[in-house]
Amino acid sequence: MYALQKTKQPMTFLTESVMDFNAVNFWLQKLNPLWSSNQSLGKIVHKEMASDDMLSLTLKVNRHFKFGQAGQHHPVFIDVKGVRYERTYSLTKRDNQHVLLNVKKVDTGKVSTWLADSAKIGEIIEFGAPFGDMTLPQQNQPLVLVAAGSGITPMLSLLEALSASAQMKAQPVQLLYWVKHHQDAAFKARFEKLAELHSNFSFKIFYTQDIEADSRLNDSHLSLILNLVESTVYACGPSGFVAKAEELFSQSAHSFLNEAFSMSVVANDDIGFVNVTLTQSNKVLSIPKGQSILASLEQQNIKPTYGCRMGICNKCVCKKVEGSTKNLVNGAQNSEPGNVLKICVNSAQTDLVIDL
Repeated sequence: MYALQKTKQPMTFLTESVMDFNAVNFWLQKLNPLWSSNQSLGKIVHKEMASDDMLSLTLKVNRHFKFGQAGQHHPVFIDVKGVRYERTYSLTKRDNQHVLLNVKKVDTGKVSTWLADSAKIGEIIEFGAPFGDMTLPQQNQPLVLVAAGSGITPMLSLLEALSASAQMKAQPVQLLYWVKHHQDAAFKARFEKLAELHSNFSFKIFYTQDIEADSRLNDSHLSLILNLVESTVYACGPSGFVAKAEELFSQSAHSFLNEAFSMSVVANDDIGFVNVTLTQSNKVLSIPKGQSILASLEQQNIKPTYGCRMGICNKCVCKKVEGSTKNLVNGAQNSEPGNVLKICVNSAQTDLVIDL
């Protein structure tokens, strides 16, 4: 028996056979900037400040946009003064056509500054496919969300998904959120509304640099959690915060998931240089200890593939043939040959050979 091959639609055949995607997209976007034959695009329709240093952008997305799961991240591609940048953000689904993109403005950040100061209503932004493992569990169980700074953004996504699916009626959810000052707390009004809507949800915000300062995350906060042994704990924030959360919760909670949103300086006294051999390009370079391998290679005009620069998306992963490395997020050292290496969050401790 012969299988019948499904024929392509006339427009699909035409676009693939006669015109390239770039040309098709150019003319489609003359009619509507969100139209595209293959691109995942969003148009800014609203801008507001979620806190003193966090901007919230509401975007209308096209049919190619992949929402992914709550808590995941999306690559975001931005053109600033003719240079294309890729950044990674956690998005919150508003409805089937809109997402919320929250950006913490960084003084030296080219993309965050452009989004905050220059991006206008109607601006078009391109997205990549979602990724990340910090998603909701399949089973109903108590959840504890622990966040600091911009680490609150994936937590908002998780909470909105829980609220929309009515899961909060079946399981207790606690949010513990650390910021420096009252004006730095984002989405407080939304959390208050969720607490009104769902008796199973509670939250507490800690202000570590106000006049009557709260303490940073420590073991005294364990007493605030109702049923830690049966809870899944999510932690997101700077790497130092996440490392502390892992120390507190990884052994005592039912399960523990974490992501570091930004790199903190790991206490170390690494000084000096080591040699790194790149097997694919047959190059030997001298790079400093205590700095990410990715940043060190970039300083010598080597341009490895990368994405989030936070050890989440795995775009920079390569094979380590030999040598010792240190994880800049948690300080863990690894000397095993043949391991997969995330060069954006690891530094070289000894001479190193990597498949790059």
